[in-house]
Amino acid sequence: MPSRRKFLQKSLFLTASGLFSSQLPFAAPAAFAKESSAVPSEAPPMDPPPDIFDAQLVDLDFWLKPRVLEVTRPASGERAKLLYWKDGEIQESAYQQLCHLLRDVQGKQVAPIDPKLLETLWGTQAFIARYGISQPLEILSGYRTAATNKHLIETGVPAARKSLHLEGRAADIRLTQLDADVLGGLIRSFRQGGVGFYYRPGKNGGWIHADTGLQRTWKG
Repeated sequence: MPSRRKFLQKSLFLTASGLFSSQLPFAAPAAFAKESSAVPSEAPPMDPPPDIFDAQLVDLDFWLKPRVLEVTRPASGERAKLLYWKDGEIQESAYQQLCHLLRDVQGKQVAPIDPKLLETLWGTQAFIARYGISQPLEILSGYRTAATNKHLIETGVPAARKSLHLEGRAADIRLTQLDADVLGGLIRSFRQGGVGFYYRPGKNGGWIHADTGLQRTWKG
């Protein structure tokens, strides 16, 4: 069986031809076994190692190094790359900038963002960077005012009436280079809260909801 690192390198990258299916985190498609002429056509599909998305297994140094979070807000066109945590302390100026970036764009209000949520977002970005993917996280929604949340519900957008977005404890994110199952599976493995999988048609149609509430998973 190929090494865990090689499997991750192959499974995390998405090709423009759409070689990998949405079921990639659990079993490689049959086409994967045929990518090299050296592999017999009858070779069985390659199963991933059982701990492929267990981010709890990363080494201690992973959590001790400085944390730089790169994000973009498609709704406002903003983008930033900020060192927000170093030597065990949050860097206040960078933290305030991240709170602004994760603000309610519609309501134009800023609120404190749960540092635990930033930890999950950073951990996700830092983990995939180990395998050659360096890309800002798209923040589709961060903090929401009650008025914005109500408007979303009234217009048919998935939003809970007591959403953790209202408390600055949730974010809807996307990475165009990653399949939603891969991204959501990785975030879930951090075991920091809830993970929602929102599938929509089109290249950039879906997103992953991450929050710091109870550990749970759902599809919307």
